[in-house]
Amino acid sequence: MPLATFWFILVAVLWAGFFVLEGFDLGVGMLHMLVARDEPGRRAAINTIGPLWDGNEVWLIVAAAAMFAAFPDWYATMFSALYLALVLLLVGLIVRGVSFEFRGKVDNPRWRRTWDLLLTCGSVLVPFLTGIALGDLLHGLPIGQDREFSGSFGDLFPPYAVFTGITLVLLCLLHGATFIALKTTGGVRSRASLLARRLAPFTALAVLAFLPWTHTTAGKGVLPDIIQLLAALAVLAAAWLVLGRHDGWAFVATTCTMATTILSIFTNLYPRVMVSSTNPAYSLTVDNSASGNYTLKVMSIVAIVLFPVVLAYQSWTYHVFRLRVSPDQFSVPSEPTPE
Repeated sequence: MPLATFWFILVAVLWAGFFVLEGFDLGVGMLHMLVARDEPGRRAAINTIGPLWDGNEVWLIVAAAAMFAAFPDWYATMFSALYLALVLLLVGLIVRGVSFEFRGKVDNPRWRRTWDLLLTCGSVLVPFLTGIALGDLLHGLPIGQDREFSGSFGDLFPPYAVFTGITLVLLCLLHGATFIALKTTGGVRSRASLLARRLAPFTALAVLAFLPWTHTTAGKGVLPDIIQLLAALAVLAAAWLVLGRHDGWAFVATTCTMATTILSIFTNLYPRVMVSSTNPAYSLTVDNSASGNYTLKVMSIVAIVLFPVVLAYQSWTYHVFRLRVSPDQFSVPSEPTPE
């Protein structure tokens, strides 16, 4: 296998890994005010991802860094074209991180409510804007022969890209709801399970509409590929398991749905990495945007050595923090009544 192709596959895996891991984090951020009716419940929901969220976001940084090192022309064209959207994406990520740290700094309901709202908004922005960016890669943007973006901000929002963002938001919501149901107890778990059951049909319909639209946009004909078939089966299984209240298997199914949905974008994109709507001949491909062979060799050695270490470390982290979180852990004990 050519090294450029290997790195395209690795970039796709890194993006899929980001959405699999950060996807339920984002879902928790969007849902934490809905699954809880009081402060202990909201703290319980947030603390399900407390030890995990910052490590999960590293996958986004590594995915972008891999694109920069392995495909510098792709990185330069994509990030210049999507500059304003990516700035808004960074704002969403920053607001999320600050909200986790600041909401408990002042014991005031209005203070906490403000940061809760910011956490919700930031958690919606991240998958929506990232979905638009990934959708733009396949749908195409105005790119000239010099690989420079020649369009406007409005060109970033074709219907397919917007629908990609909506689909990823729905997937994160369902992924987050199944995670909360898996990781909490009491009323928080019950409300998360109820929300998952209400979200499952809409998410399944969105994914089942997204897959053929992706295939058609890529110009790959009518018949779906194996990744798209797996995505369709996974989302149907997720909906069935959610409705059957099988928390653990439902989370496995939403994980598989998220991974295969993201991978379907990249399998339909290959061998291109960024489509030009100006002229297909101006599209960036795996071969014409890759770094030199020596650079890819060094990067491959580093990745082969370190990637398993990262996977082992994160697996151990999830094992350590595998227990359920109860709202009772965050309830303030009442003072004894004086006799």
